[in-house]
Amino acid sequence: MSKQNPERADQEFFTALIEGDHAALNRILADDFQLIDVMTGSAVSKAALGEILGERGLRFDEINRIDYRVRIYGSTAIITGQTKMVGSFTGQRFELDSRYTHVFVEQGNGWRMVAAQGTQIIERPVIDS
Repeated sequence: MSKQNPERADQEFFTALIEGDHAALNRILADDFQLIDVMTGSAVSKAALGEILGERGLRFDEINRIDYRVRIYGSTAIITGQTKMVGSFTGQRFELDSRYTHVFVEQGNGWRMVAAQGTQIIERPVIDS
């Protein structure tokens, strides 16, 4: 991870999810990391995320970032963006679009993710007036 570039750490996070790379996730995620799950809104700890990925209960075939924006406030970076994801959860295939917020802080010689939240994008029906 580059100390100068939280965007790189963000991309490494997505790559680690696709590859199921626990060493990379351990390096990127702070010990007190918390994820708010895009599908259920559940709070997921670093340990729980590692466990479900390790069991291959959660698999990502693709995570495509459509756009993102990086804002840095001192030693904190907030990245917001949009993704298209394809994968499976407990054997059930999913394809979804989401918007996300990732919060990174500088720790040691790199950026570590402390929080992540995903919100599923659901098309609203067109209502005729």
